[in-house]
Amino acid sequence: MNFTITIDGHNVDVHSGMSVLDAARKIGIDIPTLCYLEKCGPINSCLVCLVKLNGKLVPACGTKVQPGMAVESETPEVHDARRTALELIISDHVGDCLAPCHRLCPLDLNVPLMLRHVTSGRLDQAIVTVQTALPMPRILGRLCHHPCEQGCRRGAWDKPLAIRDTERMVADTNAASPAPRVPQPKPASGKSVAIIGAGPTGLAAAWFLALEGHSVTVFDRKPRPGGTLRAVDPNLLPPDVLEKELALFEQLGIRFEPNAEIGQNVGLESIESQFAAVLIATGQPDDQEQPLSGVPTSGGSIEIDLETFQTKRPRVFAAGSAVRPVRHLVKALSEGKAVAHCISLTLDGRPARRPPKPFSSVIGRLDRAELEVFVRSASAHNRQTETNKQTDSAHKNFAIEAGRCLHCDCRAAGNCDLQRYAEIYNANAGRFKGNRRPFEQQWRPGGIIFEPGKCILCGICVKLAELGGEPLGLAFVGRGFNVRLAVPFGHPVDEGLQKVGAECVAQCPTGALSTV
Repeated sequence: MNFTITIDGHNVDVHSGMSVLDAARKIGIDIPTLCYLEKCGPINSCLVCLVKLNGKLVPACGTKVQPGMAVESETPEVHDARRTALELIISDHVGDCLAPCHRLCPLDLNVPLMLRHVTSGRLDQAIVTVQTALPMPRILGRLCHHPCEQGCRRGAWDKPLAIRDTERMVADTNAASPAPRVPQPKPASGKSVAIIGAGPTGLAAAWFLALEGHSVTVFDRKPRPGGTLRAVDPNLLPPDVLEKELALFEQLGIRFEPNAEIGQNVGLESIESQFAAVLIATGQPDDQEQPLSGVPTSGGSIEIDLETFQTKRPRVFAAGSAVRPVRHLVKALSEGKAVAHCISLTLDGRPARRPPKPFSSVIGRLDRAELEVFVRSASAHNRQTETNKQTDSAHKNFAIEAGRCLHCDCRAAGNCDLQRYAEIYNANAGRFKGNRRPFEQQWRPGGIIFEPGKCILCGICVKLAELGGEPLGLAFVGRGFNVRLAVPFGHPVDEGLQKVGAECVAQCPTGALSTV
């Protein structure tokens, strides 16, 4: 029988036997699900697909449509309920979405992915990962104070990974290749941006704005761009490295206007009239410098909305030490990257806001036994000391060094439904945190990896094993809060999933099941 229901006031043509979830998907409403797979039918275990019907919250996947039904899906009340369901699941989730080194990088470099590329000798892929996150990686590889290494768990076992040196090697190797890779910008947007100041923050902003397809012109009072980078000891930053990195900006179409002193031979109002947006990144003012005309300042620093980087003049932004002192190069560059994001949003006609941090569940401190679980899958080598040279033997050392990585990040990061919906619903990973379970990892070389602490008992793999005719399969054992997933008779997980292992890994909503 065919009939019509409404979801959030929208009419939907349905037929008997359809679920509310099916009806919502028919009109493009994304109701979150973690325990639903069409071939398995409704399992109703995760309760993140809640909708409101007749004043009650019910699971959309297991509720059949009825004539005259009026469903509420995208309302604050329903979203709050879904968020709470996600936070309850996360409260018992023992796993990091992002590795500590990744979380601590101000520029959001996916460190473990870069290291895996280096381990496998895929430097062509490693440079893609590096250039996606970092402007001027050859300079950062020499001057960054490497906060990522402070978070490296390998340091609690012996010594942290040489992350900065490895990133430098990847960037230097690319620069020395016959055809160095340069990131390709998006198609031209037709929008132009002026940047006042060619120091680290201004350069980073120029880099990322150009990659977004915007036309960028950088004004600077000095004859050559670089700002404070030109004052660095040449033994730490060889001049040819700086010049070659700056040359890449011109390859992206970025124009430099040297000897341009704002308020002297160039006026801010004139620049503002010629460009869709203006960024002030002049660095920390000294006693002789006068504030920019018409831009509010406090104590010599420019006043901005800290969330949007906007001054009182909506099309004028400010960032870096012009706003507040920035001690470290990587922080200055990250400010440039963030303000570029805000400017791009504004140019697209959207509200400006800093880029949100990617969601990550966090295990926290590991005890020695838990750390040993991670170490088992990594190289036993000590930290390589000869990683500051560009030679064939040094490249081998870098591959060995990268192999020391403990793979703290989740193997499903970026492809995990729990992480994706936690970001969409702005879930608070620490809302219901208590004493966690120990970290476990069950695997054999070449087989399936099972991490029980990431399992949300959705039941999808149990059902797939049953449908696939697995001789052993999977089952829930225990009672109450002690229920867990296991293979009958104590067999390892890959023996329970001989036929449908790949499908179970692909459909696992949290990365509890994965492969090496």
